[in-house]
Amino acid sequence: MILQRRYLPDLRMLLTFESAARHGNFTRAGEELALTQSAVSRQIRDLEAQIGKPLFERVRGRVIMTEAGRAFLAEVETLLELANVTMRHVTAGAQGERILAVNAPPTFASRWLVPRLPGFLKQHPDTRFDISTRRDVFDFSTSQCDLAIHFGQPIWPGAICTYLCSEIVVPVAGGALLNMTVRDAQDLAEAPKIHQTERPHLWGDWFKRCDLDLPAPNAGHWFEQFTLTIEAVKSGMGFGLLPRYLIENELAAGELKIPLDIPLSTDNAYYIAAPEGRADAARDFRDWMIGAVSFRPLA
Repeated sequence: MILQRRYLPDLRMLLTFESAARHGNFTRAGEELALTQSAVSRQIRDLEAQIGKPLFERVRGRVIMTEAGRAFLAEVETLLELANVTMRHVTAGAQGERILAVNAPPTFASRWLVPRLPGFLKQHPDTRFDISTRRDVFDFSTSQCDLAIHFGQPIWPGAICTYLCSEIVVPVAGGALLNMTVRDAQDLAEAPKIHQTERPHLWGDWFKRCDLDLPAPNAGHWFEQFTLTIEAVKSGMGFGLLPRYLIENELAAGELKIPLDIPLSTDNAYYIAAPEGRADAARDFRDWMIGAVSFRPLA
């Protein structure tokens, strides 16, 4: 690929622009970067001249980004993060070691993936992990990511998706509700419940699975992520519907229990997304994860 050098950015100017945009003030940007206010102003003028568009409006000692500046900032943040990750990867570890960049949903990463990584490292001790927890479907071509765990449907532009596992949830109790007698699904109909905003229909679907209608489908407490939902159930605020793989330790310790072992499989599942054209870079890790889901859960 032949690059036109006049379009290549000066990273120092981009850092100055990002700092000025974040602070909305050239003086504070200069303090952060150990530059004078005039040096910051000069770099911004040079950058505007290169781009051919004003990035800031100067208004009574303040600077306000223009529409072009806001659009440019999004691109600059992506470029700076890519440069940061690139340098982190190239300088990490000793010669012969490889960096494996993996993205996964936060709760999946902390409760399932990370506790199992030592098992992979025993087989591949020359690997160094760079784990991120972005929740969006991002562009592999603009990120230093070798593989991503994706919850949903097997759709990721520019990537090959491989099935990992289904999401199967069960009713779970904790806290003051730990020893509540639950004989059947009807006993849970009027019981306090914890809902997750990312899976708003779980309880309704579970009761349909039990051939019952949920009388007040939205009654109860709502939490955004599984991490918060787990803590709410542990505190006894209500019954929750949770995947077993996320609560293995709590079940083993007796902090949580499954009062009715009636599972519900959701419409979505977990997939391993690998960028097209370099899917082989993390093939061993992909195969290891697929094998790991069939092993006995961690104690």
